[in-house]
Amino acid sequence: MVHQRRIATDATRKRIREAGLRCTAARLAVLEHLQVAAAPRTHAEVSTALAARGFDRVTIYRNLTELTEARLLSRVDLGDHVWRFESRHGHEAGPGDGGHPHFVCTSCGEVSCLDDVRVAITPHVGRRVRGTGRSRPGERRTAIRTVTEILLKGRCGGCS
Repeated sequence: MVHQRRIATDATRKRIREAGLRCTAARLAVLEHLQVAAAPRTHAEVSTALAARGFDRVTIYRNLTELTEARLLSRVDLGDHVWRFESRHGHEAGPGDGGHPHFVCTSCGEVSCLDDVRVAITPHVGRRVRGTGRSRPGERRTAIRTVTEILLKGRCGGCS
């Protein structure tokens, strides 16, 4: 078990260095914490989880930001204006920026990653009439150029 943990930590150190960052204790702790998290975590959740290891909220926030800029973490807003962070490692590539769909329960607020869900966007069928912004029957078009995030909301199994 200790040997497996050391191998995982060495791999995480390598990821940090390959991203062009120094491998500090705080960066390593933040990235390791999010690599095993089952769902995206807020700054407050990460800070609380790592407080016993001596990291303050400002240090955690700075490292969340730097790891996101280095593309080791993704930052998502699930509709409540609170940023959540998750490791980009270990998730299937998905829409746009390498993300994947998330589900938020509208009753209890539980957040779930939907790595095994595929969402297909089908373009509207119709042909554009030049100069009108309207489409003609038979032409495929869509107003969507790039999808960067997909969020599904509803009631989870525990709240149904």
